[in-house]
Amino acid sequence: MSETTLADTAAALDAADELAKRRELFALEGSVVYLDGNSLGALPRHVPDRLADVVTREWGELRIRSWDESGWWTAPERIGERIAPLVGAAPGQVVVGDSTSVNVFKAVVAAVRMAPDDRDEILVDATTFPTDGYIAQSAARLTGRRLVPVTPAELPAALGPRTAVVLLNHVDYRTGRLHDLPALTAAVHEAGALAVWDLCHSAGALPVGLDEHGVDLAVGCTYKYLNGGPGSPAYLYVAERHQDRFDSPLPGWNSHADPFAMAAGFAAADGAVRGRVGTPDILSMLALEAALDVWDGVTVEAVRAKSLALTDFFLECVEAYVPKGRVTSLTPVAHAERGSQVALSCPEAPAVMEELIARGVVGDLRRPDVLRFGFTPLYVGFADTERAARTLADVLAEVPAPQIG
Repeated sequence: MSETTLADTAAALDAADELAKRRELFALEGSVVYLDGNSLGALPRHVPDRLADVVTREWGELRIRSWDESGWWTAPERIGERIAPLVGAAPGQVVVGDSTSVNVFKAVVAAVRMAPDDRDEILVDATTFPTDGYIAQSAARLTGRRLVPVTPAELPAALGPRTAVVLLNHVDYRTGRLHDLPALTAAVHEAGALAVWDLCHSAGALPVGLDEHGVDLAVGCTYKYLNGGPGSPAYLYVAERHQDRFDSPLPGWNSHADPFAMAAGFAAADGAVRGRVGTPDILSMLALEAALDVWDGVTVEAVRAKSLALTDFFLECVEAYVPKGRVTSLTPVAHAERGSQVALSCPEAPAVMEELIARGVVGDLRRPDVLRFGFTPLYVGFADTERAARTLADVLAEVPAPQIG
């Protein structure tokens, strides 16, 4: 298909896009094509004004009164309730706070503590984001369990009577491969173990269905597809059926049944509040709360449909524009196996991504040779997608191909 035809197709698709007007909600002026929302989501326009009010009025004028009068104290649960529908969770199961790493630690250790003592293995996704692996290793040492790295494809065969907990990523951060959460969770439960899922690269991009598929515990960040801002707090999902047994390895005063009693002994609060630890990071938490306004009136199903259309179109444009053999897609073609990013293997990836960014197409690099392009349906359009592929082809035409032999 010619460049003109693909550009015309992009224009037609944008004209029919029901989510296109959402782009106006983000600070995305200029000609930059932003395809790095799978690392840091774009800024919603109204967030600076909200933060200014938090700083000048709630903190500057009300000061300590804002813990009650401005709702600071209940923010972790209140914001958790707004995230819950985006991950398929009923109310009362999601609490916001701390980092993803800290929440992975809480979830894995608490899950081990719920498992029978004779289950002495923690299975971890061998392709996981490094921090999850580091945390799982530390949790294994702390609890006296053995850590067993396995790929998601190998997981069903690796499960057994010694498996206590399995920690998995919903979407592979390098390749964009979507793992089968329903089937793998069912396999974990069939083996009598507990499933902990990392949703960092799926929440806000596709349906998750935590309740529907019986997930035990889950964690995720909020600064990618949820656009919460750099370092915005993560969240922890504790299925209601496990909440009375959720024994956090980090029992802080915020997770106490009566925080202001200042008692020497710890008594856990009821519900997902057990996942809290210390004083909430109010500034970043309230920036996240404001950012979530862009989801009002949007369904995750509509976002998923556009995500698949965008990534399909990008792969089509790459196929049409980029000379054969210069890049290889690592992202599955099958929709059931694809998240909301496209990863391309390219021997010259560092130089190529540097030049793409210089020309206004912002993706990112995973060394040594992976070009990552994240498609955030709330603000990425089809014309953006076509331009990105066309610019990639232009850059590759100027970067010498590697010599073979």
